[in-house]
Amino acid sequence: MKKQLLVILSLLIMLTALLTACSSNNGNAGNSGDGSGKTTNLEFWTFNELHEKFYQDMTKRWNEANPDRQIKLTANVYPYDDMHNKLLVALQSGKGAPDIADIELNKFPNFLKGEPQLLSLNDVIEPELNNLVKSRLDIYAKDGQYYGIDFHVGAAVIYYNKEILDKAGVNPDDIKTWADFESAGQKVLDQTGVPMTSLETSDLWSLWPQVAQAPGNDDFQTADGQLNITSPIVVNALNYQQGLLEKGIAIPVPGGNHHSEEYYGLMNGGGVASVWMPMWYMGRFTDYMPDLKGKMVIKPMPAWKADEPRSAGMGGTGTAVTKTSKNPEIAKEFLAFAKLSKEGNIEIWNQLGFDPLRSDVWDAPELKEPNKFTDYFGTDIFSVLTEVKEEIEGVNINEKTPTISDMFRTSVIVRILLDKENTEKVLKEAAEQLK
Repeated sequence: MKKQLLVILSLLIMLTALLTACSSNNGNAGNSGDGSGKTTNLEFWTFNELHEKFYQDMTKRWNEANPDRQIKLTANVYPYDDMHNKLLVALQSGKGAPDIADIELNKFPNFLKGEPQLLSLNDVIEPELNNLVKSRLDIYAKDGQYYGIDFHVGAAVIYYNKEILDKAGVNPDDIKTWADFESAGQKVLDQTGVPMTSLETSDLWSLWPQVAQAPGNDDFQTADGQLNITSPIVVNALNYQQGLLEKGIAIPVPGGNHHSEEYYGLMNGGGVASVWMPMWYMGRFTDYMPDLKGKMVIKPMPAWKADEPRSAGMGGTGTAVTKTSKNPEIAKEFLAFAKLSKEGNIEIWNQLGFDPLRSDVWDAPELKEPNKFTDYFGTDIFSVLTEVKEEIEGVNINEKTPTISDMFRTSVIVRILLDKENTEKVLKEAAEQLK
């Protein structure tokens, strides 16, 4: 009896070892990515949980469409600074980097210094270039090579509380220029006692769109990378904002920026009548300002002069494929499927509420179907985007961008808008420090 048990036990051990070996072999083959029917393991890093959920959903869609080229996506969500620092170290050392990574717009220039340790994505981008808003790809490019693909256009628009404007007898469609906006704001203040808008003092979302929408290719830098902060387009925008604050038409935003809890409470309670932010800010309204549902309307930004641009592409996250990826081709194909395909762009709208990179889906029927954004803002959201399609100015992003942005966030805006210092003097001093 004991001998029989020993024989059975020995057989079980042999069978277990055999199964383990098979499992191990399958796992190794799973990294081949050669279309041989095996599963390819891809690692993805991000700093945003919503991005992670989107990519997991797109993985399911990829696997349904590619039964012989299955993907298993392992996603890691890290805090913003931790992820970017960890990724930079991994790429510099050549060890530990993921296959795919989200890199935020202001951090992206750090990854293009010297020889980029990211793969060129031209082979997947160029076939779709005619359908894409090119300026949103150029910000992740170097020497003619594209290294990142954004989620959205990030078109700057203006959100009006129509309930407040109606009480003041102001029609938002009559506001064509920033001069019109100031006049309307004075009327709203006089009739209702409510400031027309709020201005950021610790971030750039109030200032950068106004600077970038000016005609031409210059903003805080020129198109060829020269410092441009003392130019009229920057001076005029800050002087304009300073004037709004002095007249009470605008107030400094509580908490310093339009992502603070203090601001959400103010806006949700009808404390100001409008705010200009990118299209992706819609999600902040739906998630943090529920009481404004049905009251807010989205319109093009006012222009500086009639017939000048009424928008600029703001913010963004460029998703990249690293040079150390063991499965670079399928990683690039999957990224293109998620962010360049029609299906992916429709889901970017459905799941994230972002204005998709592909302009040919803006009038797709799927983008008119009810969701939390159409329920909140109405069904004509994309008619605004279509209206300004040819007026979405780009921004200049390079290695100097993080330093310039930090200077404005921590010093320049506070000195001009809160301390009421002379705009030209402050900008001249900042330019000397930056040089």
